Amino acid sequence: MRFKAQPGDFVVSERLRQPPAASGGFALLRVRKRGLTTLDVQNRLAAKLGIANQHIVFPGLKDKDAVTTQYATVALGPARLGRAEQVAWPSVVSSDSEFSVEFAGYRERALQATDLAGNTFTLVVRDLGLEEAQRLAPRLAQLTEFGLPNYFDEQRFGSYTGESGFIGKHIMRRDAEAAVKTYLSEKMVGDPERVRVFKEFAAAHWGDWPALMEKAPKPSNFRSVLTYLKDHPQDGWRKALNLIPANLLALYLSAYQSWLWNLIVARYLQTELAGASFALSSIRVAGQDLPVYRNLPESLRAKLERLLVPLPNHQARWPDPALDAAATAVLAAERLMLNDFKARILKRAFVSRSTRPLVVRPADARAGSPENDELARRRWKATVEFTLPPGSYATIVLKAVAA
Repeated sequence: MRFKAQPGDFVVSERLRQPPAASGGFALLRVRKRGLTTLDVQNRLAAKLGIANQHIVFPGLKDKDAVTTQYATVALGPARLGRAEQVAWPSVVSSDSEFSVEFAGYRERALQATDLAGNTFTLVVRDLGLEEAQRLAPRLAQLTEFGLPNYFDEQRFGSYTGESGFIGKHIMRRDAEAAVKTYLSEKMVGDPERVRVFKEFAAAHWGDWPALMEKAPKPSNFRSVLTYLKDHPQDGWRKALNLIPANLLALYLSAYQSWLWNLIVARYLQTELAGASFALSSIRVAGQDLPVYRNLPESLRAKLERLLVPLPNHQARWPDPALDAAATAVLAAERLMLNDFKARILKRAFVSRSTRPLVVRPADARAGSPENDELARRRWKATVEFTLPPGSYATIVLKAVAA
């Protein structure tokens, strides 16, 4: 099975809970993009409108390798774009080959994640055998009936470095030197090629700060960190760490939290489903094999669907004794305690406190008839559609379909 073979194979449309208003202090924009991250679009749109990018709020981040439709709000006011009633918004605010932005109405406040009802996915799944393609529809029906573990997928783990793990782990363990070294010299799966080339050089010339400054990509934050290290070669690790942009540090913390969440849920399910008569298989995410199931008895299904599992944080309390035992075991293996999640060595970034449903169910799922795959000779493709709540991953659904 292959997905995301080309941009048009992965189409995502964001759904709002409430329709636009006729007036308000925030403009609502509908954004369509391909080949760009949401942050790329935020920066480019801010430049076009002549405002700071923090005045453009996207409540959800969408994959670069997809064709996506999502929403943003722009604050209106004298210091920015004028009062709402004084702005003659064109129907199309911005448009080029990579993204377009349309004015969709107004809102009384900026969009938040809670304003999103979910995402509808239209996906082309390729490189299938005929029997595989024919099994898509019944397997999707099975997932709709029984649900699947609501794991975070690879898109969440752009800061994963493979054997070295996550920069967030070094931060939790208050090892500022290891965190800075990972930031500057460890290749992360989400790094562009120019950054990977620099990090390879940095690993080979670690400590030669002038040489690293010469090779550091421009523009990048690397030079600010390296300048401080050059001037404070013995005791500057914590200060250097805090020179990394706060939004990046928050993403690093979130990625590690999410990875631990996956491990806790996986361990819990392995305990709860041990010896059961229904089929178990696994999917692979960020170097870990995570269990998925094909069906469940009604009592266990109801129990799992009620569980909201905290992301590890210093105030986390797990709502089930077996889940608490799973969390304790995972954190012990990582040599962490809950108190470590205060991330004390950071000044401007914090560990979030949130929960996540253990189970997700695709809605309105269907699979089209198999067709010849023009990208793979003598293989088949099919189009699948389904809707997921905010924060759940379509790629996890596809992996579970194939498991």
